[in-house]
Amino acid sequence: MSEGGGIKVQEAVTEGETRALFSVIRELRPHLSEGDFLAAADRMRGEGYRLAGAYRVGGPVGAAGFRVFEALYSGRQLYVDDLVVAESERSGGVGRAMLGWLEAEARRAGCAQLHLDSGVQRAEAHRFYFRERMSVTSFHFAKHL
Repeated sequence: MSEGGGIKVQEAVTEGETRALFSVIRELRPHLSEGDFLAAADRMRGEGYRLAGAYRVGGPVGAAGFRVFEALYSGRQLYVDDLVVAESERSGGVGRAMLGWLEAEARRAGCAQLHLDSGVQRAEAHRFYFRERMSVTSFHFAKHL
């Protein structure tokens, strides 16, 4: 758990903690119903997926889904699947607190790098990542099947 600026970041491990984060996750993943989110998170946990939340008094204000794995191109890394701050809380230090918590978790897990992908349409998020000293290191390609 990490606290700073009235923001507490901690891993969500119970179904209730996971369910509480849906209110924030749906801002990033509006196509998911709460039931779909809970079922997917449960399945993905079997593949190493973990979920952390950022909280202020009154409830969750940020969420990050992530996993730790090793790849030939990077060594051991923490990969962020989902990183979102509630729209009403943006530019209030929540993103920085979450990224700091994720970096600390990566170090604890022996990771050499932290990675994330961000949709090309998310210009505000990209400005934040650049301010946090992250770099664009590759293109991500996808093909719908």
